[in-house]
Amino acid sequence: MASEAFEAIVEDFEFLEDWEDRYRYVIDQGKDMDPLDDALKVPATKVDGCASQVWLHPQIDDGRFRFDGDSDALIVRGLIAVLRALYNGLSCAEVGAVDASAELARLGLNEHLSAQRSNGVRAMIERIRAVAAAG
Repeated sequence: MASEAFEAIVEDFEFLEDWEDRYRYVIDQGKDMDPLDDALKVPATKVDGCASQVWLHPQIDDGRFRFDGDSDALIVRGLIAVLRALYNGLSCAEVGAVDASAELARLGLNEHLSAQRSNGVRAMIERIRAVAAAG
């Protein structure tokens, strides 16, 4: 059920055998994102449960979910970009149906993130799912 953007990341990962290259790729994905406007970095958009500072700004337009985000950590900013590829453009119902853990496992991220980073990713996914469910 992954989007084309996420499938492109999966395909790119298949060509990157070294985990340092994969980390660099994720970081580059984050660098390619537009920064979140400082006015949106407020307590309401801050995600608790992350070791780094993380902000997600979700929007629902015409029944389609999308979000922008930012972090003060490069790898987390990259993880936000990966989650954006996974979720942006889906309907709210589709967001709830995505098995994010299984999709991210396709990238092998589960085994290569620290416990704190994994908790942060889970916190971001929970926020995304909650906003979509309410939308």
